[in-house]
Amino acid sequence: MSHRILVIEDEEDMQFMLREALSRRGYEVETAGTGDEGLARLKAASFDLILLDVRLPGQDGVSLIPAIKEIDHMSIIILMTAFGSRRLAMDAIQSGAYDYFTKPFRMDEMHTVIQRAIEKRQLLKDIHELERRLHEQYDFQNIIGNSSTMKEVFEVIQKITDTDVTALIIGESGTGKELIAQAIHYHSGRKSLPFVKLNCVAIPDGLLESELFGHEKGAFTGAVEQRIGKFELANKGTIFLDEIGDMSLTTQAKILRVLQEREFERVGGAQTVRIDTRVIAATNRDLLKAVGEGKFREDLYFRLNVVTIFVPPLRQRKDDIPMLAEHFIRLGNSKFRRQMEGLTPDALGMLMRYDWPGNVRELQNYIERAIVLSDEIVLGPACFPPQITHQDRSEGTTAVDTEDRSLKDVMSDLEKQIVLDALSKCNGVQVRAAKHLGITERSLWHLVKKHSIEVEQFK
Repeated sequence: MSHRILVIEDEEDMQFMLREALSRRGYEVETAGTGDEGLARLKAASFDLILLDVRLPGQDGVSLIPAIKEIDHMSIIILMTAFGSRRLAMDAIQSGAYDYFTKPFRMDEMHTVIQRAIEKRQLLKDIHELERRLHEQYDFQNIIGNSSTMKEVFEVIQKITDTDVTALIIGESGTGKELIAQAIHYHSGRKSLPFVKLNCVAIPDGLLESELFGHEKGAFTGAVEQRIGKFELANKGTIFLDEIGDMSLTTQAKILRVLQEREFERVGGAQTVRIDTRVIAATNRDLLKAVGEGKFREDLYFRLNVVTIFVPPLRQRKDDIPMLAEHFIRLGNSKFRRQMEGLTPDALGMLMRYDWPGNVRELQNYIERAIVLSDEIVLGPACFPPQITHQDRSEGTTAVDTEDRSLKDVMSDLEKQIVLDALSKCNGVQVRAAKHLGITERSLWHLVKKHSIEVEQFK
């Protein structure tokens, strides 16, 4: 890909020499004889690099740098002069120039510097694009909802983004607790620093302490080297502790110390590690009830519960389903390169009647599945799986079509739907789904294989 260079130089011979030499190396080159002409070209087009002479008619190049940066703050500028001095070089660099050449110069040397400068320009563009995508991905607009309950959520999170207050997000699995935590971080003063997340229920209790605080070499069997924990990795940034209600009381005590003292020791270590990490926690459990049952520390509960954000389940804000469905269809079209135009009225009505035990995540999964599998431009009821089309969840019961079907087939479908329900409620975590069903993990594994269930769709 050809890179574009603007040469701002008043000497015609130097203009010609640079244009010819750089063009032979594959660059697109434009020239300007004055500062005003150069600024006009910058306003009209984008350039990867600017070669700027220090002495221009009625103006010096160093004083032109702020005007260039105002047009394009990512401009990469190399100054050229026949009157080199250390003071001038320092002024140029401090004003925003990338480098400095004294005439006469060797084109081979300049070409090497130009290549590095263009690489820096590309890196700056990549960083800018990444920041744009991060902001877009974690913008509050992605937390879809116009219901009164969601408006209350928006009001709370917008008030705490510019603070370091500890927040506790409470809601069922799949309601978007992690998305809210990410939005809080990426709109805070810590947004350029790490956002580290840990699902406490996904880590065995014996390993959770090491995940959180790290360990020293030799701390336990298999600890062959020092490991930095999540709290330390998130220093100056934010740590998101998901499903914190599933922690053991021992680990809870250590989390409490971090919140109170902002310090800890790695497992097997004696050196105290001090941190400045914002904590956002989330749970789908009733922590106050757990406190009463002795399963959650009361002091930790009040440390976490500085600001509480209650995220309502989707069944309590069904007015948001049309907006959410439209949003997920738009995302799905972009993700899978499709052009779905929306939902039929029957399909939308069907989605509105369903109780969504897996909440917003379940809705997104089913819409993405429909987009991938459907040959239609508009999604109708037939594009969705039986657990939505053949169930009436208003009474919490599962309905199966029994017309002209054998008892064996009906029981098989019922068995499959019950397994699907459990996996949906447990976000695809088979250990939890088996416990929910009252069966062993091995039995659940056989049922998943028997009915060809894709567990990943629930995660």
